[in-house]
Amino acid sequence: MDVDAATLSVRLAPELWLFVGPRRRREQFEMTHDGTATLAHVVPALGVPLTEVGALLADGASVPPAHRPQPGSTITVRAVQRPQRVPGWDGRFVLDVHLGALARRLRILGLDTAYRNDADDDALVHQSTAEHRLLLTQDRGLLKRRALWAGAYVRGAHPGDQLTDVLGRFAPPLAPWTRCAGCNGELDAVDKREIADRLPPGTRRRYDRFTRCRECGRVYWRGAHSRRLDAIVAAARTAAGSSGRPGPAAVRSAPH
Repeated sequence: MDVDAATLSVRLAPELWLFVGPRRRREQFEMTHDGTATLAHVVPALGVPLTEVGALLADGASVPPAHRPQPGSTITVRAVQRPQRVPGWDGRFVLDVHLGALARRLRILGLDTAYRNDADDDALVHQSTAEHRLLLTQDRGLLKRRALWAGAYVRGAHPGDQLTDVLGRFAPPLAPWTRCAGCNGELDAVDKREIADRLPPGTRRRYDRFTRCRECGRVYWRGAHSRRLDAIVAAARTAAGSSGRPGPAAVRSAPH
């Protein structure tokens, strides 16, 4: 058999090179193909989750993941466009166990973010599907699960870089200081007299505006770390391309 008839020529977007081995991190490379596998199998076999793929082209023509390329074809794999629009998604996330710091930052920005530090892969996939939450993870294998409703690979080793990546990719509307950083519950303004007995003496003297979580009862107020968190919010608004919605700052909390 002619060698060319048993191979595909692949052009992979540079944004996707991190998912493949060093030998394939170039403008174009060859791979073997039996003529029966669809692109939905070919692309993940390279190491690239379909959640990270935008347009697919076969010999210059746009094709769906179910397309079966002919041996000898040239396949172009593009990255998702940013900001990405996910059909049926209402802006809610679920994060895997390794992204706890990112979960806290997303909640500070008012984004509905489910997170448990003991959730296994099956539970994450089930929650994503049952609640139509978009799964954020750095586990490529998890993103390749067929049962997963929607997901995305989070780029960056540090929470700040991860946050910039997520906001730049999805540009969700922000509502800072409206969710509990601890449990994801919504925050309401609360009269100081209702929670005075839970506040440290210095806090009772210095502050008058407070919010309380509807779910866990945690109380928040502006504290010593407000400048640092305000800077996070300001950077997030820039990354998301949104001015966000103003709300009471909630940067320190009392035990609930």
